[in-house]
Amino acid sequence: MIIKSANLETVCGITSVLPENDKPELAFAGKSNVGKSSLINALMNRKSLARTSGQPGKTQTINFYNVNDAFYYVDLPGYGYAKVSEAIKEKWGKMIEKYLKSSKQLKVVFLLLDIRHEPSSNDRSMYEWIVYQGFQPVIIATKLDKINRSQKDKQLKIIKEGLGASPQTMIFPFSSLSKQGREEIWEYIETYLLSSNEDIK
Repeated sequence: MIIKSANLETVCGITSVLPENDKPELAFAGKSNVGKSSLINALMNRKSLARTSGQPGKTQTINFYNVNDAFYYVDLPGYGYAKVSEAIKEKWGKMIEKYLKSSKQLKVVFLLLDIRHEPSSNDRSMYEWIVYQGFQPVIIATKLDKINRSQKDKQLKIIKEGLGASPQTMIFPFSSLSKQGREEIWEYIETYLLSSNEDIK
């Protein structure tokens, strides 16, 4: 897919009213510092449209990125390591839940996990939460460049088993440095989610 345009269109905080978009939405969830912004930048072929930071918890809003005026990438607040109060974390959780429940255009939720580690309790809770809301999460295992090639299959199996995911669950290894995995993710998006919309091609 050729990215002709990509821009941050809407930013929603805890008290914001979520937009009623008329184009497909693809949401990205994951632990703070797992690489959501880096993945979104890679998919949009932009270096810094989605803000990246070495400080966990940088994304504290729901950010809607309009791509080609045809669909949206939706960056959800990170969970886990953010140095914020439990009260704020609870509000973030309610904000994400509200979005998952109310969006009429949400087509898929990508759940990002660090390929080096077994899923944490937060990861498992998020996976179960997404499933409970009626979606089958697509797993993206980030930081692929941090492990040896021989470890990849073993780590992907650990992630699937740790989440209790079904055998049919899609999982894509990805590196923000080498961009390995980007084309496979794009192929999934185009083939399974967006091929019915002629404006997107």
